[in-house]
Amino acid sequence: MSEPNLNMASPHLDSGIKLESAMRDIMLALVPVTLTSIYFYGAQAIFLILVSITSSVLTEIVAKKLKSEQITIQDGSAVLIGLFIGLLLSPFSSVWRAVFASVIAIGIAKELVGGLGWNYFNPALFGYVITLILARFFPFLASSDIKITSVDGISQATPLTMIQTQMDPPAIWELLLAYPGGALSETSALAVILGGVYLIYQKHINWRIPVSILATSFLLVLPFDVNPVYFILSGGLIMGAFFMATDWVTSPVNNKGMIIYGIGIGVLIVMFRMLLPPTGGVALAILIMNVLVPQIENVTKHPSLAEPKFDKFPG
Repeated sequence: MSEPNLNMASPHLDSGIKLESAMRDIMLALVPVTLTSIYFYGAQAIFLILVSITSSVLTEIVAKKLKSEQITIQDGSAVLIGLFIGLLLSPFSSVWRAVFASVIAIGIAKELVGGLGWNYFNPALFGYVITLILARFFPFLASSDIKITSVDGISQATPLTMIQTQMDPPAIWELLLAYPGGALSETSALAVILGGVYLIYQKHINWRIPVSILATSFLLVLPFDVNPVYFILSGGLIMGAFFMATDWVTSPVNNKGMIIYGIGIGVLIVMFRMLLPPTGGVALAILIMNVLVPQIENVTKHPSLAEPKFDKFPG
């Protein structure tokens, strides 16, 4: 009897969950924070999200055509990556940054390395960080060039900037419920948490990764003159912990590995936020730990999965 599926990319273990339905669940989990960002930024948020999704889908179609492979838009991964990119961007971001981030995420981080399941980095974060770096050299990537609606009325310093410049920060309850400032995904920590809890309930992500990231960040920031709750609720830490660090392909699969991976991300986030400008620290921390996942898997794998050892050559 033929086994055609054995020639497909990993993962090969059958969890009983269809890829398409899992992608839909993640998009469903992003509905609260997406609606919150649209509430505050209106058509500007919708425009950036649509540009990111459209660019991601078109990039995947072109990449598949160039590789002479079957187009797999129906699995929803390109749409989801585009949605992530849109939410990671500020409403004041250039539309070109949304386009370039999507092309880099799908074209390089996903398709160039083999497609879904073969990527070394979280594609959305990879596109986001690369364009963040490029924006320093190419001004057209830096700020909004097309304004669908006026968002100047709620233009203000981000909570992380307030921490570093010792400005009067918003109240913690504001950060938890809704506070426009920063990326679209940073408008409401509660909305992100609700989506994350839903994904844990549906068993699409494991609680060990977000909990180890948040706990490590909380404990390590205590010696500094920063409120640890404020530190966790500000910026993209909650979004990174629940949605970006838990990417199935680029995170460990065993329990010990997940905790080590989460602790590593938490340590790097605290270091970056204390030493570097208050933008991109969470994304950079997750990408660095993505690189270390194979080594983490190797040292934490169950003995039954290890290669057999021989004192001498058998036979």
